[in-house]
Amino acid sequence: MSGLRLCPLCGVLLCAAAGQTPADAPLTLTLDDALARARANAPHLLSANIAAQLAREDSRQAKAALLPEVATLNQFIYTQPNGQASGTFISNDGPRVYNNWVNVHGDLYAPAKLADYRRTRLAEDIARARAEIAARGLVATVVQDYYGMVSAARKLANARQSERESLDFLEITRKQERGGEAAHSDTVKAEIQYIQRQRDAQEARLSLDKARLGFAVILFPDFRQDYALTDDLEAGRPLRTFAEVNALAARSNPDIRAAQLTLDQQQYEIKSAKAAMLPALSFDYFFGMNANELALHNPEGARNLGSVAQVQMTIPVWAWGAAQSRVRQAELRRQQAKYDLTLTQRELLANLNAFYLEAQVAGEQIATLKKSLELSADSLRMTLLRYKAGEVTVLEVVDAQSTAAQARNAYDDGVVRSRVALANLQTLTGEL
Repeated sequence: MSGLRLCPLCGVLLCAAAGQTPADAPLTLTLDDALARARANAPHLLSANIAAQLAREDSRQAKAALLPEVATLNQFIYTQPNGQASGTFISNDGPRVYNNWVNVHGDLYAPAKLADYRRTRLAEDIARARAEIAARGLVATVVQDYYGMVSAARKLANARQSERESLDFLEITRKQERGGEAAHSDTVKAEIQYIQRQRDAQEARLSLDKARLGFAVILFPDFRQDYALTDDLEAGRPLRTFAEVNALAARSNPDIRAAQLTLDQQQYEIKSAKAAMLPALSFDYFFGMNANELALHNPEGARNLGSVAQVQMTIPVWAWGAAQSRVRQAELRRQQAKYDLTLTQRELLANLNAFYLEAQVAGEQIATLKKSLELSADSLRMTLLRYKAGEVTVLEVVDAQSTAAQARNAYDDGVVRSRVALANLQTLTGEL
């Protein structure tokens, strides 16, 4: 393993890997810090939260439609006089008409509005479930990007260590060649290996820079690159038993909840469509004046202020089958919602098993990857000693160096794979 990873200042690993000092990177983020920033700035999560708020407002509007409402009317109507009491238009009461009243309107029986209100309540719950889905997906994305960047920094450190090892071997072959103990072809092969390791280090640095740029998009509201990440790859949590994970997924999975709520919503959609074919009963109460003078009393002394109440029933009679068509549409949507629910349940079980197996295998492989890392380091050390003693060829040394470099990267990839697998499992369970 590289000296960089074992340094007590591993908390600023990415600064060191990038050739910077902690003072050059004032912002060092932990995984929790990155999650908090992503929740505040990730566009798709913000959109999901806004959708939930919009659904909440729809629910409030639907509830308000069930309650009586109050409105006022203040109106002046002028009609051209023609010598008659009503003026030119006989539907008016005179050349001047003043309407000032308060109207209270409410529904005594409106099944369609009641069904719509319940449907919007379920729509609000669905939007909240989808916001939770987006939040869990964001956790998996942040974990993948976070440890992808940490892994890129480790690989840069590994590449630089391999570059140093190949340079050391190149110096050894040159000394061996000057002493007549090695052929010039050994030096050529070692130099080729050194040049390749230089290119590997350049590619590793490019990968780290690209990872930093990509991760910054969801972390910050403005584009910035002056940040570092804490390397806590070795601090992974143990995997729970499958029974515990299965219980968590069954209790709190938002995908299942959203699918079930969608099915319930379609049931109220059917009720709303059927209610459109039923009578609706409403009432109105008016208080104010409708007079030719803007006054409390007319010239004869009678009061202009008064009230009126009315009740009306609306009975649908004929709409060319449109109402029946809307009912059939709602029933088809309910059938589709049933299919979606069963599919979501099957996908949950499949993903739960797949993600758990992935996390289990990735966790079990860490020990063997670490063992391979240690063995490859010992093999490289012993192969170099044997080369100096003239017991092995340059090809065996180059092969040992390549094996050691691959083992370092494989170990880092294995640890990242385990952390990402746990994050994917968390999208189904909500916690680990």
